[in-house]
Amino acid sequence: MDASAADIGPANSGPAVRIYGKEGCPHTRRARDAWPEAEFLDVLANPLLLDEMLRLTGGVRRIPVIVRPGAVEIGFKRGS
Repeated sequence: MDASAADIGPANSGPAVRIYGKEGCPHTRRARDAWPEAEFLDVLANPLLLDEMLRLTGGVRRIPVIVRPGAVEIGFKRGS
């Protein structure tokens, strides 16, 4: 399952925002609070999601990863 920022959005009737992260991570929690409508994808619960996240980030292992139409944001600094 290959994913890209262009695959996310209303044209695919999926959520406009996806957040890759893990339960218990304070940075992931803040990102989820900022985008309550986002689909949350736990990379620890599903290794395939971790692989997908790493493809999106070019191998960068930092969470959360916020995927919006046309954009992939690694990490979350807003509201800190």
